[in-house]
Amino acid sequence: MAEADVVRKKAWRDAFATYGRPIMLAMLVLGFGSGLPLMMVFSKISYWLRDVGIERSTIGFFYWITLSYAMKWMWAPVVDRMKIPFLTDMLGKRRSWMMLAIMGTIVGLFIVAFSDPANGLLMILAGAFVLSYSGATLDISIDAWRIESAPQVEQANMAAAYVLGYRGAIFFSGFGLAISEWSNWTVSFLVMAGAMGIVAVLVLLVKEPSHPVEAKESVKLGERIGTAIIEPFKQFWVRLGAWIVPVFLLVTFYRLSDFTMGVMASPLYSDLGFDRAIVGGIQSGPGLVATIAGGFLGGLIAYKFGVLRAMLVGALITFATNAAFAWLAATGTSESVGMLAIVISADNVAAGFVGTAFIAYLSSLTDPVNAATQYALLSSLYAFINKFIAGFSGVMADALGYVNFFLVTAGYALPTALLIMFLMARGSDAAKGTVSLESKPAET
Repeated sequence: MAEADVVRKKAWRDAFATYGRPIMLAMLVLGFGSGLPLMMVFSKISYWLRDVGIERSTIGFFYWITLSYAMKWMWAPVVDRMKIPFLTDMLGKRRSWMMLAIMGTIVGLFIVAFSDPANGLLMILAGAFVLSYSGATLDISIDAWRIESAPQVEQANMAAAYVLGYRGAIFFSGFGLAISEWSNWTVSFLVMAGAMGIVAVLVLLVKEPSHPVEAKESVKLGERIGTAIIEPFKQFWVRLGAWIVPVFLLVTFYRLSDFTMGVMASPLYSDLGFDRAIVGGIQSGPGLVATIAGGFLGGLIAYKFGVLRAMLVGALITFATNAAFAWLAATGTSESVGMLAIVISADNVAAGFVGTAFIAYLSSLTDPVNAATQYALLSSLYAFINKFIAGFSGVMADALGYVNFFLVTAGYALPTALLIMFLMARGSDAAKGTVSLESKPAET
């Protein structure tokens, strides 16, 4: 018994120690770079629009600009295989695309910074478009880098580091919210552009991963299209078989609660009259601590007990934290700062936990040879449907009121919890995400 205790303690110690490796620090930086563009479109622009009196329904539909993240599978094969003149030779396959995408996010942030939504939405829409599509391209290259840089057994830990960096971007965007209160929105977005510039410099210090050996490329256009696009998608069917249906349903709807709730969170803060500096301070303080706790807890649970068990816990936490927003909407006022801190912190714990487990599960379904394409397909699968539904969040909030709206979004988590339990009980090893692709290449 004593020997078993020693083994368990060593296993937990090893699990914690892995986060101190240089590759995990690189994952933190890349997670931050991945999260900041989306947060500026997803949260901060919507706050700005509500502050100047834009209707909630318009804000909801404006969120459709982030459908770029759902459509990224369309150009993921390009990111997987196309060389960028000069940059690829200098930086490598993955880092060159990261650098190009980061430059695009900086341009988008500059356009938004010098826009004024009170005088029309065209310019801010253009800036958000550039920011969103550049951010989606950055996601493709970072996801591929993560999958290629670590074996499958470490993907949950890589996901935890990614989520921590991603949530760090949320922390920093909260600081940007405070800047907008102390100065103005232009300065706030320019500071965010400066942060992405720092990420670009740090990308130069990130190690380019070794890439799987690819088959010799055919000179025939049809065969090249088949290799780049059709074959990566075909592998899912070969590996999952009939289980592709419940797996894709789980992937599609697991994050629906977060997507639909998140669009109306900032308008809720504005309508309740909270000071932007207070909201930003909570997101940057208690919210950051909660994010770290949730991300690492999700990674450790997935590492010790498996990704599906971690995802089940995450679904239940999501249900509770979404319902907490209904509580805030029903009883909160501009003076309810303590309540606001509890709700934001709980939501950050859930988001960190759920994000880590979900990323690990998606990664387990991909083949490293087609990492960018397959991961982009999976992430696009849930992003397109969830973002489309989330676009109606403003209409739902107007029709139901904030309280009922958040109760409905909380309820979205329950069917996914049942689907996870079904896969745990009946699913194949591939459907559970337990097949090692390093030792068993996907059939073709």
